Amino acid sequence: MTVDVARSLRKMFVDGAWIDSESGRHFDAVSPATGAVIAQVPLGTRADASRAVEAAHRARAALAGLKGFERSRRLHRIADAIERRRDDLARILTLDQGKPLVAEAYGEVDEAAEYFRIAAEDLKRLEGSVLPSSSPSKLIFTRRVPRGVYGVITPWNWPLTMATELIAPALAGGNTVVWTPASSTSVISVALMECIAEADLPPGSVNLVTGPGAEVGDEVAGHALVDGVGFVGSTATGASVARRAAGKHVMLELGGNGPMIVFGDADIEHAVEGAIVGCYLCAGQSCTAGERILVEEPAHDAFVSGLEAAARKLRLGDPFAPDTTLGPLNNEGVATKMDEHIADAVKGGAQVVLGGKRAEGFPTRLYYPATILDGVTPSMLVSREETFGPIAPLIKFRGEAEAIAIANDSPYGLLGAVYTRDLSRALRMADALETGWVNINESSNYWEAQIPFGGRAGKKSGIGRVGGHFALEQMTDLKTIVIEIEAARS
Repeated sequence: MTVDVARSLRKMFVDGAWIDSESGRHFDAVSPATGAVIAQVPLGTRADASRAVEAAHRARAALAGLKGFERSRRLHRIADAIERRRDDLARILTLDQGKPLVAEAYGEVDEAAEYFRIAAEDLKRLEGSVLPSSSPSKLIFTRRVPRGVYGVITPWNWPLTMATELIAPALAGGNTVVWTPASSTSVISVALMECIAEADLPPGSVNLVTGPGAEVGDEVAGHALVDGVGFVGSTATGASVARRAAGKHVMLELGGNGPMIVFGDADIEHAVEGAIVGCYLCAGQSCTAGERILVEEPAHDAFVSGLEAAARKLRLGDPFAPDTTLGPLNNEGVATKMDEHIADAVKGGAQVVLGGKRAEGFPTRLYYPATILDGVTPSMLVSREETFGPIAPLIKFRGEAEAIAIANDSPYGLLGAVYTRDLSRALRMADALETGWVNINESSNYWEAQIPFGGRAGKKSGIGRVGGHFALEQMTDLKTIVIEIEAARS
C-alpha cells in the first residue's frame, strides 16, 4: 500500500490552531505493516512544547469556567466525533500501529469513545463532602477543583486507549492538557486530535505536540507551568519522567511482566484460551501480557499441547485482511528484543515449541509468528524483563508456595492471572500476588475502562490509578472551605 506523502502532511495542534513546528522540519511516519511512508509529521522541539504549555496555562480559567454539565456535553461531542470517524480511525490505526483491523483496531476505536463517555458522566457525580467542626459556628465542606495544566505522555502500543484514559478524565476535571504521543504512532494521534478539536473547547484547552519524547516529552514533564503529569510507557522512561516532574502530581502506568498461573485442577481448555489472549493480543505488545506462564506439573503436558494447537490457528499476515489475527510488531526495537530473549532462553536450555524467529515473505521484517518456549527458568531474560512480543514462556512449578515465590520474584507488579477451580486457592493467590490487579480464570489482558488499573506499591509498575472515576478523582485537587456563620441578632 502506498500513500501520497504530499497529501499526508500532518500538523500539530497548539492554542486552538493547526501549526507546523518552529523548526520547520518533519519526520517520516513509516507503516510497520507495509514499510511505506504514510505521512510526514512535524518534528517538534522544546520551544514547541513550551509554547503549548504556555497556551494551556492561559486557557486554565476559560476551561474551568465551563461548568460540569457543559464540559460533559463537550466530552460527549468528542465521543460522537470518534464514532462518526470509526472506519477512518480504525484504518489509520492499523496502518500506523500495525494491529489487525477487524480483530483489534475497531475495538480500540470503540474503547476510545467509551473513555470520553465515562468521563463525561463521572464528572456529573464528582462529589465533595460536608465535614463536622468542633466550632458550632463553622460550616466546613470540600469540593473538587482542577489541578491546572496536565502533561500527558503516551506510548505506541495502544495509542488511542492509553491517550484517552488520561486525556478524558483530565478534561472532565477541568484541567488543560498538553499531549505528546509516541513518534511511531503520531499519525493516529493527530487523527484523534482532530476529533477532540470538534468539541470546540476554549483555545489552548488541549494541545498536541509531536516529536521525540526525549525532547518534547521531557520539556513538558519538567516545565514549571505544568501542574501534573500522566505517563504511560516503559519503566525506565517512567523513572526519567518522574525525576523531571518532581514536585508535581504524577500518574505513572509502567511496565509489567505479569504471571499467568495454571494449577493442575484448572479447566485447561479455558486456560489455553486465556493464554492466547494474554500472550498474542496486540502481538504481545501490552503491559498486561501474560509474559510468564507458570504451569503446575500435572497440567503441563496437556496445557502445552493445547496451547500449541490453538496458537497454530492464529493467522499472521496483512493486518487489513479480515481474517488476520496477528499483525506485525510496531518497531525494530521490540523485534530485536524478541530475537535476544529467545536466543538467551534457548542458550539456557529452553525449547522452541512454536515460532521462534521472524517470519519471511512479508513487506517488513516486523512480522513475528506466535512463539512458545518450554523449559523456561526464572533466571532467563524472558522471565526477568518485558519481552513485549508474541511469546508464551512456560515455567513448570510444583505446588502453591513455589508458584507464589516465582510469581513475586519480579521487579514488576502490574497484573497477574490465576486459573484454578479451587475458590479458596484463588482467594489465597489473589492476596499473595504482589500486583495491583489479579484476574481469576480470566486472561491477563482482560480489563474494563471503568475499573481502577495500576501497579502495586513497592514494584516498578507505576503510581496511581487510571480508569473511571478513580482517574478523575486523582486528576483533581481537593479544596477545603471553612465558613464562619454569623450568629443571628435579636
